[in-house]
Amino acid sequence: MKKVYGSAAEALDGLLFDGMFIAAGGFGLCGIPELLIAAIKDAGTKDLTIASNNAGVDDFGLGVLLATRQVKKMISSYVGENAEFMRQYLSGELELEFNPQGTLAERMRAGGAGIPGFYTATGVGTVIAEGKEHHVFDGRTYILERGIVADLSIVKAWKADPSGNLVFRKTARNFNVPAATCGKVCVVEVEEIVPLGSLDPDTIHLPGIYVHRIIQGPHEKRIEQRTVRKKEAV
Repeated sequence: MKKVYGSAAEALDGLLFDGMFIAAGGFGLCGIPELLIAAIKDAGTKDLTIASNNAGVDDFGLGVLLATRQVKKMISSYVGENAEFMRQYLSGELELEFNPQGTLAERMRAGGAGIPGFYTATGVGTVIAEGKEHHVFDGRTYILERGIVADLSIVKAWKADPSGNLVFRKTARNFNVPAATCGKVCVVEVEEIVPLGSLDPDTIHLPGIYVHRIIQGPHEKRIEQRTVRKKEAV
């Protein structure tokens, strides 16, 4: 089975359709599938529902899809760094389903593991619990959260071999691993594709069984919040 493709557009060919559900890896601007996001923008696919921790910033990451009005609904945890996200939500242009970060990660992991739902105490007594099934275990109330199964997963890894075995670099593992598992099809962009057999099995973070298509390409290294101290006088 061929998994390595020449470009993001080629890797997404035949997978995109209006109204689809996409699970996207990344946290802030760390480990985001920027090349695949750009290809989705260029394809013009619209009415998207996207599950992602956040939506990037106004001109990078998923923020570029918000700018072109291709996103109908976000399932997210944190939206504080994207002014356009906030504007669209407050004006009623964008649907938003808030999830605590751990709940969102577990919803993706559960979907990838074939688990349709799970109970959690997180969110009980808040708007998060509205409309959800409640159950008491050992005297404590829990709410039912459904596992996420997306039409497509887009993730960013550091290295891959041609079979799709993935290695993520440091904190870029974040949401990429659970997001990769919960898509019916998983497309991955990586910084380097290495020969088959060159990865130490103990260093592989995600086995290739989850990965369907791979691309390699250059990636921009952005800092979301640059904080520096003033130069001290000598």
